[in-house]
Amino acid sequence: MVTEFTQTLLGIMVAVIMLGMGASLTPRDFYLALRRPYGLAIGVISQYGIMPLLGFAFALFLAVPETIAIGILIMACMPGGTTSNIFTYFSKGNLALSVLMTVTSTVTGVILIPLILLLYASALDLEIPREDIIAVLLVLLVPVAIGMTLRKLSANVGAVLEFGGSILALFFIVFIMVTWIPQNWQFLLNTTAATYTASIGLGLVGITVGYFFAKTLKLHPRNARTVALETGIQNGPLAIAIIVFTFPPDQQQAVMAVPVLYSLFIVIVSTFVTLFFRRANTAAEQKMPDSLL
Repeated sequence: MVTEFTQTLLGIMVAVIMLGMGASLTPRDFYLALRRPYGLAIGVISQYGIMPLLGFAFALFLAVPETIAIGILIMACMPGGTTSNIFTYFSKGNLALSVLMTVTSTVTGVILIPLILLLYASALDLEIPREDIIAVLLVLLVPVAIGMTLRKLSANVGAVLEFGGSILALFFIVFIMVTWIPQNWQFLLNTTAATYTASIGLGLVGITVGYFFAKTLKLHPRNARTVALETGIQNGPLAIAIIVFTFPPDQQQAVMAVPVLYSLFIVIVSTFVTLFFRRANTAAEQKMPDSLL
């Protein structure tokens, strides 16, 4: 259960994170992306094709309670998070493509997330308050639009908001560690290995599948790394916010388990993946044109 104060604080932090996400783009970026929609198409397919299917598989084949299964599906259906932009930068990926994929998956998620959740929840015979989820998503698009407007009015303000939103996304994980985890420590101790498997597996398998998906499409190595990280790194703060604002208090603890654990483990997984990418042989990159897609 989340206290009223924590719930309010979570809402403010997520709004600021979304504000920073919006500040990372201008309308011109979408115009340029639509002229070369291949990258956006790959992003949508990876976020709303690969990840929800992985979440469905984990929820179906792992022996977890219904509330845990709901948390797995919600986490798997989230758009990309700003954390992926940070790891893309340190992985020497295509940062512009990463940011564009993150924002595009967030905007399209207002329509796609409820539809995909309904599809997979129905297949698993689970009840999910999709109307409430749509309402939360719509509300969170407001700070994205404000961020884009501020970036257009002032590039400097936009840059500050973008940086602040990215840092706050990492601080959000720390906040969860010092608030939610101590309050639910006994619950986590009693949580089955299947829940931890899903929490770690979503990110690890998502990054792996995303990378080979990009390689199959013969993308430039920088873009392959970007697609991999964008696929596996989901917006954990958004998932937690949706659960807090749509589920009753008696269900929040179990439904939040996977999103919280995922948010913690994805930083560890992404760090090792980033180290691997940085040490990988980049000879092939020098032979290929350094283009977007």
